[in-house]
Amino acid sequence: MPAQTFTISQLAKEFDLTTRAIRFYEDMGLLTPERAGLQRIYSARDRARLTLTLRAKRLGLSLTEAKDILDMYDSPRDTVPQLEKFLGVLGAHRAQLEAQLAELQANLVEVREHEKKGRATLAKAQKAKETNKTRKPAEARA
Repeated sequence: MPAQTFTISQLAKEFDLTTRAIRFYEDMGLLTPERAGLQRIYSARDRARLTLTLRAKRLGLSLTEAKDILDMYDSPRDTVPQLEKFLGVLGAHRAQLEAQLAELQANLVEVREHEKKGRATLAKAQKAKETNKTRKPAEARA
């Protein structure tokens, strides 16, 4: 039974990517298609690596980090160093995301405070405006 292969157009359509993006991943060493003349022929392995690369991007990992992890699985080493590397990268990324989240939460607190002050100032200004409208007709009659 022949191994399943894919063209660049098929992968682009399946993963909603441009062919340029796929060629970029190839240039980064994430994909290694065979060549038939000028046509690229991607294997099931390439398709799986593309799937994992996109998953790593969604997690916020760099393409270099994704490549390092994917390349470890191609090596004959056991899974302990692979998992340690993967967990190290994920842990560092989680710490970075948590720091960004803390900064965003602090920014939200500040924005809420400014909104609260702005609403209070607006309410006072609107009340003063209404008070001035009701006083003018009474003053005009006097």
